[in-house]
Amino acid sequence: MSTPDVIPPAAEPAPADSALVRAARGLPVRHTPVWFMRQAGRSLPEYRAIREGIGMLASCRRPDLVTEITLQPVRRHGVDAAIFFSDIVVPLAAAGVDLDIVPGVGPVVAAPIRTRADVERLPLLDPEAIPDIAESVRLLVAELGPTPLIGFAGAPFTLASYLVEGGPSKTHARTKALMHSDPDTWHALCGRLAAMSATFLRVQVEAGASALQLFDSWAGALSREDYVRFVQPHSASVLGAVADLGVPRIHFGVGTGELLAEMGRAGADIVGVDYRVSLTDAVARLGGSYAVQGNLDPALLFAPMPVLRERVLEIVAEGRAAPGHIFNLGHGVPPEADPDVLTRVVEIVHEAAAR
Repeated sequence: MSTPDVIPPAAEPAPADSALVRAARGLPVRHTPVWFMRQAGRSLPEYRAIREGIGMLASCRRPDLVTEITLQPVRRHGVDAAIFFSDIVVPLAAAGVDLDIVPGVGPVVAAPIRTRADVERLPLLDPEAIPDIAESVRLLVAELGPTPLIGFAGAPFTLASYLVEGGPSKTHARTKALMHSDPDTWHALCGRLAAMSATFLRVQVEAGASALQLFDSWAGALSREDYVRFVQPHSASVLGAVADLGVPRIHFGVGTGELLAEMGRAGADIVGVDYRVSLTDAVARLGGSYAVQGNLDPALLFAPMPVLRERVLEIVAEGRAAPGHIFNLGHGVPPEADPDVLTRVVEIVHEAAAR
C-alpha cells in the first residue's frame, strides 16, 4: 500500500492512483494532470459528426452517444481525465421541467419561475428517472480503465438563474431582484435545486465516477456579500451531500476571483480558477488550503506555439505553489480551437513536470 509521500507504482493502475485524483488530494504526482472543460465538444470533428441531427438533450440521455463522446478527447489528446458528457440542465429536464437547449442560444425555459407558487410546482429529481446516466457512467468506467471520470452538475445559483430568467442572461436582473425582494422564495428555489444537483452527482459517483465538479458558471455576477448570503449555503448543501462518497470535489465559477475563498469554504477540495486571476494570486487568496485547477486563457490556443508554450509553462510553475494543481483552461474549449493545439498543450504540461 502506498503512503502519502510515495508515488504508487504503475503495476496496477487505478483511477484512485491517477495523477488527477492524487493532485486533487495534495499528494505527489509524476506529472501535472491536465484535462479541458468542454474537451468533449464542438472543437472535435468526430463530435460534430456523431451529433449531426441529434439534439443536445437527446444526446445526453443516450448511453451509447454519451460514452463515445466522453471518450473522444481522451483518445485524441491523452488527457488525464474524462469529463462526463452532459449539460447542467439535464437533471432539470429529467425531473420534468419544460425546457430545451436551443442551438446558438442555450437553455430556454418554457415557464420561468417567478413566484413561490412556481417554486412549489418545481419537481424534485428521482434517481429512478435517470437510469441512463448511471448506465453511461458504468460503460465509461469500464472503457476508461485507470483514467478517472469526472462527474458534474450545475450549482444552484446558475440553475436558478436559467429558471428565473427563462434562459441565458448577461445581467441576471430578474434573478437578483427575486433574491433581494423575496429571499424566502429564493432560498426555497435554491434548496430544491441543491437537492437535484446532489442527486445527479450521487448517481454518477455511485456508478463509478472518481471525482466531481460543481459548475457555478454565473456566480461571478455576484458581490462577495450576496454570494455568502444567498448562494454559498446552497452550494455547500450540494457539496456536503456528496462528502460521504469520498471523491475529490472541484468547485468552479467564471469571474469568481473575489469569491475564491468563499467557494472553497463551501466544501471544495479543489477550487477552479478562471483566466482572470493568476494562479499565484489564487493560491494566496485561498491561503494555501486548497488544490487549484486552471487556468490558461482559451484565447491563447490561437496564439503562435512559442507564445502558448511559454504561458503553459508559467502556469505549471505557478501551480507548484498550491497543495495540488490540475492544469485546465480558465474556461471551456472554444469551438474554433484546433484539436492538434490541445494535444500539444497536454504534451507540454506532461513534459514540463517530467524534467
